[in-house]
Amino acid sequence: MLKLQTGWNKMSKVVIIGSGLGGLSCGFILQRNGYDVTILEQGFQAGGCLQCFSRQGVKFETGMHFIGSAAPGQTIDTLMNYFGMKDSVKLSSLDPGGYNTVCLQGDEFRFPVGREAFMQYFSELFPSQKDALARYLGIIDEVARASSLSSLTSASRDIAANTLWQTMPLDTVMEQLFTDPLLRSVLVGDLPLYAARKGKTPFSLHAFIMDFYNRSAFRVVGGSDSMAAALVKNISSMGGQVLTGKKVVRIVCDDEKAVGVETAGGEFFPADQVVSTVHPARLVEMLDTKLIRPAFRMRMNSMPQTPSIFAVYVKFKEGRMPYMNTNCFHYGSGSPWGCDEYTGPEWPKGLMYMHMCHEDKARWARSGVVMAYMDINELSAWKGTCVGHRGGDYEDFKRSRAERLIAEVEKFRPGFASAVESYFTSSPLTYSDYTGTEDGAMYGVAKDISLGAAGHVPYRTRIPNLLLAGQNVNSHGMLGVLVGTIVTCSCLVKADELYRQIFEK
Repeated sequence: MLKLQTGWNKMSKVVIIGSGLGGLSCGFILQRNGYDVTILEQGFQAGGCLQCFSRQGVKFETGMHFIGSAAPGQTIDTLMNYFGMKDSVKLSSLDPGGYNTVCLQGDEFRFPVGREAFMQYFSELFPSQKDALARYLGIIDEVARASSLSSLTSASRDIAANTLWQTMPLDTVMEQLFTDPLLRSVLVGDLPLYAARKGKTPFSLHAFIMDFYNRSAFRVVGGSDSMAAALVKNISSMGGQVLTGKKVVRIVCDDEKAVGVETAGGEFFPADQVVSTVHPARLVEMLDTKLIRPAFRMRMNSMPQTPSIFAVYVKFKEGRMPYMNTNCFHYGSGSPWGCDEYTGPEWPKGLMYMHMCHEDKARWARSGVVMAYMDINELSAWKGTCVGHRGGDYEDFKRSRAERLIAEVEKFRPGFASAVESYFTSSPLTYSDYTGTEDGAMYGVAKDISLGAAGHVPYRTRIPNLLLAGQNVNSHGMLGVLVGTIVTCSCLVKADELYRQIFEK
């Protein structure tokens, strides 16, 4: 039974823009703590990147392909329990002996779950790097412990240590630690999970993600839309509402604060607090007020974006493709770095290949996805068009690129092409249409240490009652978004009270 807290705010009205994980988790926390929450979603399905879609009787994930740290008592398990998702969201463990597989320079390397297994596996393959591996894993532990939010404690932490690794580039740290260039490449072989770039991505982001998945790794049985459905149900049961088909076009402000939002249909929703989870570039488009300085607008519009992706969603012939209980990262170019920088004939320089989990301990796969970075400029001919109205040339372009990806997977997974019954595609334009991110960036704003504070999206704005949440505020992915949610909601609910509720039995 969800416990509704009262007495905090005299039922202040909160309007949340966007129903992705950030919007829904903020809505849950604030509704539970006595706020009157309305979540507005421009699409006709709640969930953002938690959404799934079905084609020809099979289901496909759009964003949340797998999660980590969800074993009993671990961080995501604790948070799923708090958000009331555990009973309705079923998980299936990825292979503990290799939840990720990196295919590089003709060999395959697996990422085992757990520090000891990880250390043993790579020490045997790279014996001269054993001491460096121990230092590497020690730093990852240090970074994880230094974050009170990621470790879900409100106790003080070693902020100095955290700051150090937030300001050092990932590639620099790896070069300082390891003398073997192959091992350096292998250990960052899953970098498409966070779109790392040399000289820009902080080591801390790599460390958080490595720690997150190395503790445990799971797929969501039947699709991550079950998470969105659970959150919508729980918010509604406490008296809040999630409204779809409501595109917010303006945040209405008086001389001091935001007073509500207006939708494309001309509806006005009054608010004492507004929380935006949309991309910062979309946010500033909604703000016609002098309360926001021109410099802020310019900064939000000029922030670097993570790369876009092209995806091929595959339906397999029945009983032809054994279920693959690992995620594959393949690099035909020989390196995980720079796969978003290519000429036309070079594409794809790397790819991700994953299966969807329709049932726990599945024998055969029904569907999968193959993804590769794609430059939005390749699609300039169709800029400004909308889904379903891009013409035959666009369809031909997608078909040719899909065939390239399928052929590339066939190189390291023989039999893949013949097991494909049909496929469906999405481009950066598709992703932009459905998520509202700038240029279809798969993780929104890029983390770029060279920009310093100017590279961060604030969770507070100069409009006193306008807060920001979602993947751009802290980080993407389930843990990154939920950590951002806790930070944002602590502006309205005391942090100690939030932690008390999270750990309440």
